[in-house]
Amino acid sequence: MNQELAEKIQANPKYKELVSKRSSFALKLAIFVLTMFYSYILVIAFDKELLAVKIGETGVMTWAFPVAAGIIIISFITTLIYVRRANGEFEDLTNSLHEDIKDSL
Repeated sequence: MNQELAEKIQANPKYKELVSKRSSFALKLAIFVLTMFYSYILVIAFDKELLAVKIGETGVMTWAFPVAAGIIIISFITTLIYVRRANGEFEDLTNSLHEDIKDSL
């Protein structure tokens, strides 16, 4: 890619909108997932007994397993949310940007 084309792309308002929306959305999802994950780790580090409580009186499973499984499931769901938005809104903005740049070449 030559420098002139790169400057045209970076000057396009649709490119700026795409970068802004995508970065903001990815940052929010990352903060959400990392907060959830590190909260779990901090509970293990500072109050291990909280998650070591068994579920039910005769059960052998502790609360740590369903909480960890929930974190993994929520992580998959947030990935799905990002992929759906990337394949929809972000892809539309990218295609629109391609059309604008194609006309200016």
